[in-house]
Amino acid sequence: MYDCEQPPAGGDAAQHERPTASERLLNRAIPEATVQRLPVYLRGLVELAERGEHTVSSEALAAAAGVNSAKVRKDLSYLGSYGTRGVGYDVEYLIHQVSRELGLTQDWATCIVGIGNLGVALANYRGFVQRGFRISALFDSAPEVVGTTVAGLDVHPVDEIDRVVKEERISIGVLAVPAAEAQPVTDALVAAGVSSILNFAPVVLQVPDEVSLRKVDLSIELQILSFYEQRRAAEESVRAGAAREALERAHQAADDLSRTLPENSDDEAGGAPEAAYDPSGEASRGPGVAHDHGDEAFRGPGGTTT
Repeated sequence: MYDCEQPPAGGDAAQHERPTASERLLNRAIPEATVQRLPVYLRGLVELAERGEHTVSSEALAAAAGVNSAKVRKDLSYLGSYGTRGVGYDVEYLIHQVSRELGLTQDWATCIVGIGNLGVALANYRGFVQRGFRISALFDSAPEVVGTTVAGLDVHPVDEIDRVVKEERISIGVLAVPAAEAQPVTDALVAAGVSSILNFAPVVLQVPDEVSLRKVDLSIELQILSFYEQRRAAEESVRAGAAREALERAHQAADDLSRTLPENSDDEAGGAPEAAYDPSGEASRGPGVAHDHGDEAFRGPGGTTT
C-alpha cells in the first residue's frame, strides 16, 4: 500500500494531495432527514452552553430534540463526532461541528422582500445575525414603504433587486409578499443570482434545479394543529360518552337487582320476629302462671309449694 502522504513514484503528486474542506464537504453524504435535525440539535446545544454545561449525553440531546438516542448518535457520526463512552459529547466542540456543517460559520448576505408586518418583524429579528445571516437589503413595491428605514436599512423598490443583489453579493432571499407577487419576485431574485429562497407566501413556487427553496406556510401549520385539536376533542368526547354509558349500565344493574330481591315482611322472614332475651322468663309466661324461681324458695310450711 502507498503512504497517503507520499504519491507513488512516477505518479502525479497533484492527484494525491489532501482534499480541501470543500471537497471533504461534497464527499460526505448526509441524509436530508439528518440535515433537518441538525438545527434542532444546535438549538439544544446552545441552551446547554448558556447554562454552563460542558458535556452532554446522547440521551439528553435526544430528549431536547425529540428523537431517540440511537438516532442522535447516528446523525452525529456523519459529522465525524462519536463522543466519549461514559462522558458524552463536548458541548462547545459539537456546537462548532454542527455550525460548520450547516454553514453558520460563514457570513451569508440575505435580503427580505415584502416589508409588511411579517417583513418588519423578520428584519428586526437579531437571531439571524447570531446564526450567520446578515440582512443586507430590504425591498418592497408599495410607494409609501419604499424609502423608509427599517432596522437601520433603507427599503428599496423591487425593480432595484438586480442591482442591489449583485452589489451586496446576496445569496439568500426571504419572501414575505402576497401570493400573487411571489413568483415574479422569485424570478427576479434568481435572475440576479440568488441561489436560496425562503418563502413565506402561501403559494407553490417554481425555481431552477440549482436553486434551493424552502417553504414556511403558517396557515398550513395552523391547519395541521387544528386537525390534532379536533382529534383530541373527539377522543375526549368518546371517553366521556363511554364513562356515561358505563354509569348508566351500573344504575340499570342496580335497579334490576333491587327488583329481584324479596320484600321485607314477617311472613317472608320466617314468621313472627324473635322475642328479646328475658332472663326472668316473664315474657314467655302466660297470664295466671306463677313464677318459679326455685323449689326451696317458694315452699311453705309443711313442704307445700306456694
